[in-house]
Order: sequence, then C-alpha cells, then structure tokens
Amino acid sequence: MAWTREQMAQRAAKELQDGFYVNLGIGLPTLVANYIPENVDVWLQSENGLLGIGEFPTEQTVDADLINAGKQTVTARAGAAFFSSSESFAMIRGGHVNIAILGAMEVSEKGDLANWMIPGKKVKGMGGAMDLVVGVQRVVVLMEHCAKDGTPKIVSECSLPLTGQAVVHRVITDLGVMDITSEGIKLIELADDVTFEQIQTATGVNLITEIEA
Repeated sequence: MAWTREQMAQRAAKELQDGFYVNLGIGLPTLVANYIPENVDVWLQSENGLLGIGEFPTEQTVDADLINAGKQTVTARAGAAFFSSSESFAMIRGGHVNIAILGAMEVSEKGDLANWMIPGKKVKGMGGAMDLVVGVQRVVVLMEHCAKDGTPKIVSECSLPLTGQAVVHRVITDLGVMDITSEGIKLIELADDVTFEQIQTATGVNLITEIEA
C-alpha cells in the first residue's frame, strides 16, 4: 500500500525541528502544516511577506486580505510579522530559512529539480522557487512517485526546464523516502507494505539501499 497524501505530509512533517523557519510550497506541501508535532514550534514563512502563518481559516476567521504566496487565505499566529516581499526574499537569499518542502515534476539523481513549468502550458512565472532552492539550508521534495501517465518522476536527467541544479537533499513520495548522495539516490525508508522491487520499478534510476528486500 502506498502512502496517502495525508500520510506523505505526515512523514514530511517529521523533517521539521523546533525553532525552524520553514517554507512550504503550493499544493501537497501545504498539507504538512496540519501534521507539525505538538512539541515542535516552527515559523512558517511565505514569499509574499508573512512570517508566522497559522492554521487555515474557518468561515468565521477568514480574512480575504491575508493570503500566502499560493493565494490561499491563511491566518497569522501570535507573534507573526508582516513585511514586504523584498524583505522576504532577503530572508530566503540570505540563508535564514532552515528548510523548504516543495512539490516537483521531476528530480534527477544529481538532485536537479524541475518544478516550475511544463513546455506548452501557460504559467504566470516561476514564483519564488528558484530563490528558495538556492537560498534555503535544506530542500525536501514532496511529490507523487510517478506522473499521471505512470512515467517516473525520479530520473537520470530532467527533461523539463530546471528550477535549480543539485539542490535537492531528500525526496519523499507515496512509495518511500530517498536521499540524494554523491553515490546516487539512496532509499532510506519504504512506505507501508511497499517492496523494494515495486519502488525500483517505478523509479527511473537504480536505487541504493540497505533495506532488506
């Protein structure tokens, strides 16, 4: 059984440590905020100028003027700070964000990341992705292991336009957890009831593992 989206987000939340400044990408990574352990206090940062994002609002607490970089309405926790997007990017480019958890369309065995556009598709721009992957201290990709047509999203070389080269540290998918190393992609954890053969078949490169088959 592969992990559900909620289980993937729950696993990704384990990457967070107390006191971390964290940036969550749009889509699946936003679910991570729902699974932050109670004993871990982190500060969620948004590229549009908010540090201290709270839980998603209810109908009673929604404020249409309070949004994150993905244009979702959010709340601000006690102690939150508001500032210009230029200061937000200064925080990112200055290396003050501990971890970014981002979605992806492709990740190469060297840690190259493609997550901002598909040729022929209309996009509004790359947003803050290119700044994030070179500015934050650690980049974790959270994505489905394969595309909708079943093709691997972990490949030897990215075919889509790159967001950054050699920037990904860890990949968490519905099938398991992998680290990008100098020797290749190392499988460090399998999803429940997923075998090594299953994850290897769904991956575009050979995996390194010490997990028993």
